[in-house]
Amino acid sequence: MTIRGVLFDFSGTLFHLEPDPSWFDGQPLDRTKIIDVLTSPASSGYLPEGLRDAWERRDLDPDIHRMVYLTALRAAAPGVPDDVLTAIYERVPAAESWMPYPDTLEVLRGLHAAGLPVAVISNIPWDIREVFRRNGMHELVAEYLLSYAEGVMKPDPKIFLAACERIGVAPEDALMIGDSDVADGGATRIGCRFAEVERVPPAARPGALRSALRAHRVLP
Repeated sequence: MTIRGVLFDFSGTLFHLEPDPSWFDGQPLDRTKIIDVLTSPASSGYLPEGLRDAWERRDLDPDIHRMVYLTALRAAAPGVPDDVLTAIYERVPAAESWMPYPDTLEVLRGLHAAGLPVAVISNIPWDIREVFRRNGMHELVAEYLLSYAEGVMKPDPKIFLAACERIGVAPEDALMIGDSDVADGGATRIGCRFAEVERVPPAARPGALRSALRAHRVLP
């Protein structure tokens, strides 16, 4: 079957969080660990049982998101001053904090040139459009579906159905690309195809998006 539209995850798929050393204010923080806490579902392991429900709703409400992630950061970095951890958290939404994967611009340009619409679907509590604008990619994305604005999170089928409807593509003609077989793989429940990429730093993943599109015969 022919792919007529592509759905992408944001964090860990098209872009990667890249903290500047200045974030850490001279504190002995493990950069890799901090990135993992801020971007991985495994962050829930740092939370007490009483916050599990809040964790499941974190990307629907900015206030809940702030509370659970600051709690996780405090648990992951004991002894680090609270103002340092708060400053780290508050820098995450900044457009300059995100680095595109090496092939992100290439594949978005290729899809645009081929006339294939793109939607970005993200479980996130803030607007990511400025990240795309800063990197010259905003006009290459037809639709952005952000959980806090949509009131629904992946893997709920509703957000994938909404994405397909907005780009005018039937689910069976869409390919979802993401770094989570649980969240992003939920697209298969409505008939989309799914390709998983690894959530690693950009230097370690130079061509995974391109390869996924080639494997599904979307781009040459």
